[in-house]
Order: sequence, then C-alpha cells, then structure tokens
Amino acid sequence: RARGAALVAARRGGHITFHGPGQLLAFPVLDLRRRRLPLRAYVAGLEALVLRLCRRLGLGTARALPPPFTGVWMGDSKLCAIGVHCGNHITSHGLALNCCTDLTWFEHIVPCGLEGKGVTSLSHELGQHVAVSHVLEPFLDSFQEVFDCTLVTSEEPG
Repeated sequence: RARGAALVAARRGGHITFHGPGQLLAFPVLDLRRRRLPLRAYVAGLEALVLRLCRRLGLGTARALPPPFTGVWMGDSKLCAIGVHCGNHITSHGLALNCCTDLTWFEHIVPCGLEGKGVTSLSHELGQHVAVSHVLEPFLDSFQEVFDCTLVTSEEPG
C-alpha cells in the first residue's frame, strides 16, 4: 500500500503475482470444448505463443519448464507468468509478459509462490527498452499461429 499497490484476490491458477505498467497482459476468453483443447494443453499453448514471440525477438534461450511450473523462463528467472481459470470450459485470466516492467515490485512478494526464483523482463534480457507497444503485433501474430485462428479487431462498440 505504501508504494501505491492494491491486493486483489482472483480465481485463477497460481499464487501471488504483480500486474502493472510495462506488462503485456493477455486474458483470452476461449471455449476449450469447442476447440477440443484440454486445460493443460491450453496452458502449454500460452507458453508456446510466448516462446514463439521470444524467438522473434532474439531470445532463443527462453524456455518452458515441465509441470508443475508454468510460464516462460530465462534461466532461473520468470519472464512470463501464466495463471488461468476455466469454468464450464470457458477460460479467463491468462498471462503477464514483463516487457519494460519495474522489476522492483517483485521484491515485495514471492512471485508465483516460488522461493529462490527470479523475475526478468524483455528489456533486461535484450539490454534495451522494450515497450509493450513494440511486442503487441508480433504477440498477436504468434497467438494466431499457435491457436490456429484469425483475430478480428473492431473500433466500434459491441
């Protein structure tokens, strides 16, 4: 609270995390039954799309770890956290990719409940400022490729 943060409970997998400026937050709403996709395969798909994005950006050493770990990692530091909820086969919540996030926020929590693990960002790993706006288009391209879909945007309400 002293730093201006609030604690919000959420119904999703995973433990405590931070959401704030400099993160690409993606909360896809999908009907997994319609896609014939088990929940674990969906989580693996989210990891695959971030790994695909990382490769596009030149981070070939990014990796996913086997369950029970989720997300995308650079060494022992988490680059992208994943926490999903699924009710009646409909997904909510999703992922938080650290682009140019102030990583000191994570010093006040045990990110994802993982003692002894670090947190990193695209900016830190690439040695240059990487804004969310810089990765948004390649992220959406990766999403379409991994989930074999076409994303449609609309400027009109409804």
